[in-house]
Amino acid sequence: MAELSRRRFVVYTLAASTLTVAAPLGCDAPAAEGATARRSDVVVTGTDDEMLVLEITRDNKVRVRLPRVEVGQGVTTAVAMMIAEELDARLTDVDIPLAGARTKGNQYTGGSNSVSSLYGPARNLAATARARLVTAAAHRWRLPARVLRTRDTTVVAPDGRTVTFGSLTEAAARVRHPRVSSKPKPASRHRVIGHPTTRIDARDIVTGRVRYAGDLSAAGAKPTVVARPPTLGGKVVSVDDRAARALPGVLQVVRIPGGVAVVAESFHYAFKARDALKIRWSPGPLAELSDAAIRARLRAAVPPLGRPPRGSAQLEERFEFAFVGHAPMEVLTAVADVRARRAEIWFSSQSPMGAREDIAAAVGLPSSAVRVHVVRGGGSFGRRLNHDAAMEAALISKKARLPVKLMWSRADDIKHGRMRPAFQHRIRVSHAEGRVVAFAHATASVSEAWEGKSAQGGIKGAALSAAGSPVPSDSGLYNFGKLSGDSGSVELAMPLGAWRSVDSGTVRAAEEIVVDEIARTLGKDPVAFRRTTLRGKAVKAVLDKAATAGHWGRAMPAGQAQGVAVHEEYGSCVACLVEIDAADPRNPRVTRIVMAADVGTAVNPRGLEAQLMGAAVDGISTILRAGLHIDRGAVRESSYADFQWARQRHAPLHFEAHILPTGGEPGGAGELGVPAAAGAVANAYARATGTKPRRFPLNF
Repeated sequence: MAELSRRRFVVYTLAASTLTVAAPLGCDAPAAEGATARRSDVVVTGTDDEMLVLEITRDNKVRVRLPRVEVGQGVTTAVAMMIAEELDARLTDVDIPLAGARTKGNQYTGGSNSVSSLYGPARNLAATARARLVTAAAHRWRLPARVLRTRDTTVVAPDGRTVTFGSLTEAAARVRHPRVSSKPKPASRHRVIGHPTTRIDARDIVTGRVRYAGDLSAAGAKPTVVARPPTLGGKVVSVDDRAARALPGVLQVVRIPGGVAVVAESFHYAFKARDALKIRWSPGPLAELSDAAIRARLRAAVPPLGRPPRGSAQLEERFEFAFVGHAPMEVLTAVADVRARRAEIWFSSQSPMGAREDIAAAVGLPSSAVRVHVVRGGGSFGRRLNHDAAMEAALISKKARLPVKLMWSRADDIKHGRMRPAFQHRIRVSHAEGRVVAFAHATASVSEAWEGKSAQGGIKGAALSAAGSPVPSDSGLYNFGKLSGDSGSVELAMPLGAWRSVDSGTVRAAEEIVVDEIARTLGKDPVAFRRTTLRGKAVKAVLDKAATAGHWGRAMPAGQAQGVAVHEEYGSCVACLVEIDAADPRNPRVTRIVMAADVGTAVNPRGLEAQLMGAAVDGISTILRAGLHIDRGAVRESSYADFQWARQRHAPLHFEAHILPTGGEPGGAGELGVPAAAGAVANAYARATGTKPRRFPLNF
């Protein structure tokens, strides 16, 4: 069969006793293996690899095994809404379990693309199922299919008779040529998509019914913790475990590359035994390195900007951004049961297929012998792209010959986990005759180098370093004449990771600070200046909405001010207006945030508002409060007590989000708001204090 085009979806019917249909997820993906063509439909007897699979059961439930992970972003609710919309099913009848690692296809959760990548396949999938159900009901009632309707997970006849989807499922599975359209509805008929909806898992989350990796008792796994070195990359020289082994409840003590693991009957016993270990460590490769030296190296690594245009005046600024940890509320936890010929792992993963390959290699098994169960996660922000904990759990299980439940403590994750790289920026704006004629932006960031390769499992490449990648100003968000930029890096043996919004969180924030600076230099209002220099209509529209709703320019008391910033990425755009009280410059408080976003079709506006609210807190945190220090090769911070993420008392007293109803294909939203929020917070602080902050967070 010919490959699928980017705009065409072929939906499959799987051989089953219930109605089961599947749609391929990837663009330009080949048809399923073993498929035989029958007009536009294909009968498949294979697995659900590369598929989004929908099943309707006899008890009238709709189940879709989702090849993405739920980490609090609400993707399960968004997909349930897509399915309920096209099936005309009750949202309460739709279940979205997470699919385990597959052998092929796309199971990557990242890049703010889950909703956009699933929007077409999910709707086509449900529309196809609905057409078959209606056709099956028409056969049963001996009526024309066109006169039937669907609602509340039932098919309805003109005389009021109803039949549940579940009672039609076996007959619908035999339908090959539906007698009604299998196309998704036009947006004008949407009754679920685009309407604010409470998360389908909200009650289970707040009542504790949702099960995370730490709640699992799979395989009788035993609680496990690891003693880790005092410096990054330190190694065990010797270990005396006699006192630890003598304590009650201790089952095993084993050495692994990252330290010494203790397996016990409870986490209480495991932590007690870990603290009783007597370990001599060799220092890590960064033992002589601290923040000042890293900053100096980064400053030297920022590429030169080249010559400015003749006859222009220059505004040049430098910015520094610290390392930042992910620190999700749920600490990293993994359950592993590794046997001689097979392995089974349970954990929350944004990249389960890659995790299975890495785990298989680590324990010496073929990947076909390793089964990965994807569990929902309590936050991620990019942290669960990497599978450090699962790799360790598998190695410990193999050595201890026991199923284990490994938990990284909060200190483990902050001091030894992955972090956003430290960045430095140098930006020069050239202006002449009241307008910007050139914009140059050079960056340098820390990149990961452990003897030429990563020491921990996970995603590497562009997600971990800005080196060699274009800066966002290359896209020409503003009409700033000639654009140029380059990037450098400093390689260090540090565990780095893709943190929410990756490079844009510092790049766009720095650029938006400079936009305010050049507006001030030219004697123009920051919002008015942006309105006249932004290229795109959509980003101008969100700026106008935020400025109007936020009453930009209103009089404020001394020590208080407004700030604004915009960002465009993932096929979406956002503007953020911040009000700050910095009467005490050492203890600033963001008092109000107004955001406006255009993401095309917002499947769940309430979920989008939550994403923007979270992004606002991230912007407050990374500009004002939260970063990681490196002291002689060790991360200084170890808990929320000293890694000072914004808490409720630091959150804005007033938050509002405006979603522009522009329609069209959905864009990305999960990371969209962070750069704009960060830039707006910095600009508000600068205007309130009359200063020019250049090192972030400000409390460093």
